[in-house]
Amino acid sequence: MPRTLGLALASVALLIATVWGRPADPPDGLDARVRRFLDGRRGTWRDMNVPEADGRALHDLVIENKYKRGLEIGTSTGRSGIWIAWAMAKTGGKLITIDIDEGRHRQAVANFKEAGVAPWIDARLADAHTLVPALEGSFDFVFIDADKDWYTNYAKAVLPKLTVGGSLTAHNVSPRGGWRRMTGDFYEYVTNLPNMESSFRAGVFVSRKVAK
Repeated sequence: MPRTLGLALASVALLIATVWGRPADPPDGLDARVRRFLDGRRGTWRDMNVPEADGRALHDLVIENKYKRGLEIGTSTGRSGIWIAWAMAKTGGKLITIDIDEGRHRQAVANFKEAGVAPWIDARLADAHTLVPALEGSFDFVFIDADKDWYTNYAKAVLPKLTVGGSLTAHNVSPRGGWRRMTGDFYEYVTNLPNMESSFRAGVFVSRKVAK
């Protein structure tokens, strides 16, 4: 993955503080607007975006647990972020999402605005290798969908900032075959932690923190 001085400086600039602020109240008609946007884009998503079933799984997980402080590592062009932020508009939360690619970031920001969920998203153009360890937290929901060989490093950076009862989730994780050759170390690391309870929901790996 390319690293540039400009992105490094951008990352530093964004480290001033993780200021959540007061989330906006969801307007009437938000559900219809998001559904209309997602339905209109069905079958057109590329750039490593999650399938609809996995986006819905992320949305439902946030709603069921009333998560409010989210982090997404790997925005792509925003499909998963829309599902997560849509849920957080209902829980009173907000999502920080990070991507290193300027083109994907720009398209994601446009998609967030068109879908109507931009008020619940802090979209950052940055190198997650640098930014994620520096974020103050805390978080009650984390979704990893970035460079697969860095999943374990991301987990080690965010798990101390994950609240008890919070969920660490990740895409393209498999205990055998397929993605195992790239994410097997991550799977073994998280599932062997005594304070994490892990399972799968649709195509999403979900590990809930049950103790410090």
